[in-house]
Amino acid sequence: MFRTNSRTLPRLALVVFCLGIGAALGADSDASVDKLNKKIENITLKNAEGKPRSLYDLKDKKAIVVVFLSFDCPVSTSYIPTLAELVKTYREKGVAFVAVDSSDDGDAAQLARRAEEYKLPMPLFKDEAFRAADAFKADTAPSAFVLDPRFVLRYRGRIDNGYYARLKKNGRTTRQDLRQALDELLSGKSVAEPATKPIGCPIVRQRKSSKEGAVTYYRDVLPILQANCQECHRPGEVGPFALTTYKQAANWADDIKEYTQDRKMPPWKPVEGPAFHGERKMADKDIRTLAAWVEGGTPEGDPKDAPMPRTFADGWRLGKPDLVLTATDDIVVGAGGPDLFRCFVLPTKLTEDKYVVAVEVRPGNNRIVHHTLNYFDLTGKGRELEKEAHEKEKGKQVDCGPGYTAAMGLGFRPTGPDQVGGLGGWAPGNVAHYLPQGYGHFLPKGADVIVQIHYHRNGRVEKDRTSIGLYFAKDASKMQPFKSVVLPGRFLAIPPGKDRFHVEGNLDIMQECKLYSVMPHMHMLGREIKVTLTPPEGKKTTLVAIKDWDYNWQESYFFKEPIDVKPGTRVAVEAIYDNSSNNMSNPFSPPKWVKFGEQTTDEMCYVFLGVTSTTSGRIKVRRDNK
Repeated sequence: MFRTNSRTLPRLALVVFCLGIGAALGADSDASVDKLNKKIENITLKNAEGKPRSLYDLKDKKAIVVVFLSFDCPVSTSYIPTLAELVKTYREKGVAFVAVDSSDDGDAAQLARRAEEYKLPMPLFKDEAFRAADAFKADTAPSAFVLDPRFVLRYRGRIDNGYYARLKKNGRTTRQDLRQALDELLSGKSVAEPATKPIGCPIVRQRKSSKEGAVTYYRDVLPILQANCQECHRPGEVGPFALTTYKQAANWADDIKEYTQDRKMPPWKPVEGPAFHGERKMADKDIRTLAAWVEGGTPEGDPKDAPMPRTFADGWRLGKPDLVLTATDDIVVGAGGPDLFRCFVLPTKLTEDKYVVAVEVRPGNNRIVHHTLNYFDLTGKGRELEKEAHEKEKGKQVDCGPGYTAAMGLGFRPTGPDQVGGLGGWAPGNVAHYLPQGYGHFLPKGADVIVQIHYHRNGRVEKDRTSIGLYFAKDASKMQPFKSVVLPGRFLAIPPGKDRFHVEGNLDIMQECKLYSVMPHMHMLGREIKVTLTPPEGKKTTLVAIKDWDYNWQESYFFKEPIDVKPGTRVAVEAIYDNSSNNMSNPFSPPKWVKFGEQTTDEMCYVFLGVTSTTSGRIKVRRDNK
């Protein structure tokens, strides 16, 4: 399977990497011990040139590591930079690394080309008929297997503890499991923890599906996937895998059943509140249909029963914008490391004030663009920070280009009329829409638009040039500003070890207005948040409640019916934070005091309310300063 020589793999340990996408794995107590302390049988696979290579070709190595990868799994590809460092470190220690792909479509040559795109620092082999996966009893990508010189398995499991669930990173990586296993084996010691549970994507063996059944793919399942999933789960979009063909759906059938039954997909965070625009809620009958299809063996059915393919907007969803703003060049995002927050300064060159009635963001590279926040600036501070960044970044090959890096927000507070909330934002699943008739975001002449983009890394160097389209009111003289009211939760710092730290805040709106939207905001320690509205002498109602806060999925929620607000109406927020070691998103290990602040590792509690009124100026509010 893997023949090496002194030029291709000088004294490396064999790592067979097999990539695949699937459900996240759990605690180490559930780790598989299959094949531990047993000799792995010889297996032979073909390389990119079609030549057979065998596992036992790697004799006389001091250690052999076998890891399984998939280029369709973002967790798996995110580990390629880590693997490159391991290869570099252990090359001279007699360790050989090899990658094997059991899951992805394509022959060995096609997969080799994908490996080159990611600069995979080891040979890659296509695992035909799951021979390698079966020999190692591998079921997850990425997962690593370490063999001693006699091909006896001494370690199996994760590379490190960088993830606590699929696509859910720990705040810090505190255990380098693969590195530790190699160090112990090379020093002649027993591996202290020989089995850990990998987190990533399943290696899906081929299903034995029938053509017919009570529930079939083409007749019953495909319409549900078209209506609920394909917006994101299609080639080039933000979903980590596509769901546009029968094979794709069958491969992901178990995940489809699990995630829809748990209502984790389609992603929709609110558990309370009035009706919202764009709710991503799957009907109970559709969830039952998907489960029945999986339980029935994923029968394909007759392609003639398939609905017409769903068509998606090609280009701007709302038509051609009045002004398109794009960076002057690509930003180059490195393969590994912490997520990148980059701010792009985009001069509008407007010679007159405008009202923006809609904003549409078009990510240039959906593989890495996580979300955007859109502001405008009249101070020129953004331009100064960009100039300083370019001086500091001279000679850099990655994380460089137009704009500047800021850990949270813009790195300064922009000024301008009703600046809070700026020009909105974009996140996966958000659909561009017009603001209420007669209202818009005020954009003064000469302003710069600043777009902060959150990039997540996927294991290879990527480029992006995202565009933002602005739609202007035809007659600015007839427009009123779409305003913001900001409700803060009050706290100074969150103590370490506190797993249910409560934060509250409230204010009274002192004039008539209409409430159109609500957006709660917390950082990594946030767990629950609830926003309520109580009219004077009225009953308290919930505007939005989220029980499973996710810093990486924040939306503005627009009500289907605007809410009339009378003077004296109270808006309140209740939030819960988890600053314990049990919070896998905690950026500190062990936990420490976390202060209120703008950085991602600080914490916040804000609620942004989108409102309109017939009066000029800011909405009048009375804040409780107790």
